[in-house]
Amino acid sequence: MKITIDLVAERAGVSKTTVSRIMNGNFAHTRDETKNRVLQVIQELDYRPNALAKGLKSSHTNVLGIVLSNLKNPFWTVVLEGVEDACRHLGYNLMICNSSEQAAMEEQYIKEFQMRRLDGIVINPTARNLELYTKLAASKYPMVVVNRRVPGLDVHHVIMNNMKGATMAVHQLLHNGRRNIAAFVYDNPYVSTWKERVDGYREALQGSGRSPEELRILELELEGGTAKSTIMRYLGEHPEIDGIFSTNNMLTLQIIEAVKEMGLKLPEDIAIVGYDETVWSQHLDPPLTTIMQPGYKMGYLAAQMLIKSIKAKRKPKPETIVLEPELIVRKSCGAVRS
Repeated sequence: MKITIDLVAERAGVSKTTVSRIMNGNFAHTRDETKNRVLQVIQELDYRPNALAKGLKSSHTNVLGIVLSNLKNPFWTVVLEGVEDACRHLGYNLMICNSSEQAAMEEQYIKEFQMRRLDGIVINPTARNLELYTKLAASKYPMVVVNRRVPGLDVHHVIMNNMKGATMAVHQLLHNGRRNIAAFVYDNPYVSTWKERVDGYREALQGSGRSPEELRILELELEGGTAKSTIMRYLGEHPEIDGIFSTNNMLTLQIIEAVKEMGLKLPEDIAIVGYDETVWSQHLDPPLTTIMQPGYKMGYLAAQMLIKSIKAKRKPKPETIVLEPELIVRKSCGAVRS
């Protein structure tokens, strides 16, 4: 039997309007006895209103969407946890999509969210759909961009201070006596975070007196499975390298594997600092020094900011929140903790 609001009203001996008002948390002009009776019937019948139908009447569905770039990366599961917790605490549901860095897939998901009348979206953008992002912003569709900067896009952003994180990593290697430090990065001109980390590497080394010619920056293909072999070849061509700054946690695993296959020791021969703290960082051999990003906080703040924007009577002025990184020192950087 289909459970409807009519059945709830009939069992509780009240009108449909009263049931609707109580379900929406409006208890004014309702006696406690009536409220409790209606809530008891709702529980007994396990009545759940149709969220879409309710949304069509109120113009809100209380559903948000999130499009992430790469769910294989454990950093994004932490961000997602923050988004989910904020949604749950604030009474929203969440639809989750993974673009896998594919612009066409990202566009499809965003349009699907709009068709399903989602109230707003959180997105870690591929940064390849600039026209679509601009149209969303112009239409005042609630949107919060996380992690990556989209130049010229007038919407809320929650991002990290990547320049600072990179300089912290390089300074730690310099502090430990490393003279020839390389930066390894995936080659993707659309990802602002990786570019900012390389810029931070440059700033830290040139600020310590290194010339541009002394910098060692290796750009690697994200796809194709060639990263490890390219790393081994590069290290063979540059035996002077005694420190590596890895700009991505998934890349860090490739670097460690390559160094060990070459018969080199970490950190005796080559020290390494990775980006992103993960559950496995402390369990590697040697334990990995990392730049920790507050991913949970990023996700929570982004969802909170989005919901606040949705509920606002006037569209709030776009705001950018910049979160600070933290250096976690372990043995891989050449420093032995006491």
